[in-house]
Amino acid sequence: MQHLEGMLREGSLKDKTIIITGGGTGLGKSMAGYFLKLGANIVICSRKSEVLEATAKELTETTGGNVLALPCDVRKPEQIENVISLAIEKFGQVNGLVNNSAGNFISPTERLSYKAVDVVVDIVLRGTYYFTLALGKYWIENRIKGTVLNISTTYAWTGSGWVVPSAMAKAGVLAMTKSLAFEWAKHGIRLNAIAPGPFPTKGAWDRLFPEELSRKFSFENRIPLERTGEHQELANLAAYLVSDFSAYMTGEVITLDGGEVLNGGQFNFLREVSDQQWNAIEEQIKNANRESKNGPQ
Repeated sequence: MQHLEGMLREGSLKDKTIIITGGGTGLGKSMAGYFLKLGANIVICSRKSEVLEATAKELTETTGGNVLALPCDVRKPEQIENVISLAIEKFGQVNGLVNNSAGNFISPTERLSYKAVDVVVDIVLRGTYYFTLALGKYWIENRIKGTVLNISTTYAWTGSGWVVPSAMAKAGVLAMTKSLAFEWAKHGIRLNAIAPGPFPTKGAWDRLFPEELSRKFSFENRIPLERTGEHQELANLAAYLVSDFSAYMTGEVITLDGGEVLNGGQFNFLREVSDQQWNAIEEQIKNANRESKNGPQ
């Protein structure tokens, strides 16, 4: 099936160095793998060194490309500056950034602590702004026509209950994308975004959607195209947006969700969950998180 294949020609990202936050797992890892096949040098960063190292080894073996794995908490500017510095040292310069790091959980908002809200907003909004600003300064100073791709979500503009911290943060990222696309266009810097629908990833998907929710609210039944997304489909679009083929596109957000947003958005269906079910779901999520921290990475 063609949607499971890479769509750009070989060498489309040759000589480009791209940093991918949250690049050790999930969609970040999938994008990194495809970018490498297209000839890019890739820098993956996240907070878990052991996960990054394992991913870098796997991607190097499967693609033969150049991968630099660097631990980084995107909420800390000094760590971001270090990633950029080491990337330049190894590859000569940085051409692109994919802001993919995210934090999210489903919960009635009144059950959240202030700290829980801060964690999500700081990773998604503050981390994205910090990394974008750091690279923007570098690109402008060195007259590099850089490209930023932000992984957003459809509820950045529709809103959604039960993921309010993420919705607030993603809305801020979307506003930043459009605002900087205009301001930095004179420097040849482009910013775009993708708003994905459900693209299941083992681990993160299980923590976000415990088994009870998965059974009760099947995404396949709510998406007009009757399936969830394949990682290659998102990687294809991401590669296009960071490549020179999209040189005339900036300030745009592209929805890739099988029509899900046309059916009322991602999480508002959770209004059907009772307080008793939320109690059980919260316990399942806590158990899944504990297993993730204690088990193999």
